Amino acid sequence: MTTYSPAEAAALSGFSLDTLRYYEREGILPPVARSAGGHRKFSEADLGTLGFLRCLRETGMPIEKLRRYGALCRDESTIPERIALLEEHAAAVRDEIEELLRQQARLDEKLAWYRGQLPPQSPSARDL
Repeated sequence: MTTYSPAEAAALSGFSLDTLRYYEREGILPPVARSAGGHRKFSEADLGTLGFLRCLRETGMPIEKLRRYGALCRDESTIPERIALLEEHAAAVRDEIEELLRQQARLDEKLAWYRGQLPPQSPSARDL
């Protein structure tokens, strides 16, 4: 079984070492296995979890909800609650995307207006 040091897990996940420690301390990340010397050893499954946590953070899930998700993941009977939490987050992400698309349309309209204010370009020699 391949394991990764905290530094390797940080590099592979894109999280800092401090964030990895924080996520473990706060219960966002399940407890990580330790070597006989007490050093954390991250597994492929831990890296998969970190990848999904990155997805949740990058889509704006607040820390409180990450804590809740982490707590739910430690109990196999909580799959319906996990689904509800992720559906709520997915809906919030969709709403944000829709709002960003509306704002993008406004930007495009303003750019079109500004471009319409420029004087017409005369053809250059290379266009002929």
